[in-house]
Amino acid sequence: MRSIRLRILITCVVLAIVGVGGWQLLPSDNSGQKVITVGTTDVVTSLDPAGAYDAGSWALFGNVYQSLLTFKPSSVTPVPDAAKKCDFVGSGLMTYRCEVRDDITFANGHKLTAEDVKFSVDRVATIKSDQGPLPLFSTLKSTEAKGQTVTFHLRSRDATFPLKIATGAGAIVDHTEYPADKLRTDHGADGSGPYVIKSYDDGVRAHLAPNPSYHGAIGETGGPVDIRYFKTSADLAKAWKAKKVDVTHRQMPPAVIAGLDTSAEDIRMNEADSAEIRNLVFNVRQGSPMSQLPVRKAIAAVIDRDKIVTDVFDSTVDPLYSLVPQGITSHSTAFFDEFPEPNADEAKQLLGDAGISTPVEFSLGYAPGGTAGPEAAELRKQLEATGLFKVKTIGKPWTTFQKDYANGEFDAYTVGWLPDFPDPDNFIAPLVGADSALQGGYQSKRVDQLITATQQFGERGQAADDFKELQQVIARDVPVVPLWQKKDYVLSSAEVTGAQYLSDGTGIWRLWELGWI
Repeated sequence: MRSIRLRILITCVVLAIVGVGGWQLLPSDNSGQKVITVGTTDVVTSLDPAGAYDAGSWALFGNVYQSLLTFKPSSVTPVPDAAKKCDFVGSGLMTYRCEVRDDITFANGHKLTAEDVKFSVDRVATIKSDQGPLPLFSTLKSTEAKGQTVTFHLRSRDATFPLKIATGAGAIVDHTEYPADKLRTDHGADGSGPYVIKSYDDGVRAHLAPNPSYHGAIGETGGPVDIRYFKTSADLAKAWKAKKVDVTHRQMPPAVIAGLDTSAEDIRMNEADSAEIRNLVFNVRQGSPMSQLPVRKAIAAVIDRDKIVTDVFDSTVDPLYSLVPQGITSHSTAFFDEFPEPNADEAKQLLGDAGISTPVEFSLGYAPGGTAGPEAAELRKQLEATGLFKVKTIGKPWTTFQKDYANGEFDAYTVGWLPDFPDPDNFIAPLVGADSALQGGYQSKRVDQLITATQQFGERGQAADDFKELQQVIARDVPVVPLWQKKDYVLSSAEVTGAQYLSDGTGIWRLWELGWI
């Protein structure tokens, strides 16, 4: 979404790019520098920024492409990257203007211009990919380019717009190399970021080399990096133990993390707070049992988050009771207020009062790999133990799963979310607002009104009351059930430096920070 950048997070790995085949990985980097190998289970849906809104793709985008703005580590305020400067014009938060740097070229040697920025943003809206980041541009009316100036005209006041174009949604591509009305179908990636993809093996590995022509917010690019993609968390753990990867990030098995000896001299573990969350999403379209509010409320009343946290995740995550997680402004515990403890009797009464026959049969979809399967099994166990539900769990590979939930194939499904930017809006607008990246069919005029209201405040604290009401509405309507909030772990060998800067829990991958002692 975050998809999703999505941005969407999942724990299986298939690198599903349109097209077939791959490039042969070179045995060593041409520069002669020692390569750092980073292992992950995150999926890359597409190398084309208009066709991906998931964590794995955006992690790669942040290294290969530039946006006008970017985020420094642990900062909530974007800074210029491909832009010299950016500002709202006037006081209405309706027009946003950026001056593009004039010293940037794409890795292929073509000059980056304001026309490339306009082209890149416009094609997101033109293509309208189901897996793309269009939900982030819901307030964008039009874009114009003149010289090295690009101006964004908004439909409504949106103080969060600078944050949105600092993400993968604002990734700038070469307009001569990408079609305007469809996704690029080869394995090419023409960007101007700190890295260049030198070779690519579909679903297995990406070899990145520093981009010598990079100019932007990063003071110094790093050395060559291999990204190894693993199908399961167990595969990643096996490679780590065999010392086939130097750094791991997302997703080691919880039991491995919980059992690590952090005093060992040959490894380093960096733990950081994270805004990554996991939700149970309901398909509220007609024809699904989840179109009935009492069914959704009954499920919310039964779920035992503490057992999920301990039995599935070895306490490497925390229970979550609202869409806006802890550590983000305006966080509340709206679901705890509505459903303070797992209560099968309350669920039975909700269904009985609505005249709904039990057991309620429904399908629960998930993308296999890592903890997604055990999590689905635990949810099924809890729900069926009440005698009120009959759950059919269905695991599908990520790309199939993503298309199927968008098409309403599941009654419920579990989806993770890593924010695009550290603002409560990013946990509300793309998930439950109009054109939701979760694509569960939920619509609410009140939610959309409140989202618009929150976007009018440049001082985000002034939107706190509206965000609190938003969380209360979601807890009453139950289009989703928040399950847990993750901690962020990066493991590295003792010879690797900079691993503590690789991730700050926001999903940005700073590969350029990695080096050798």
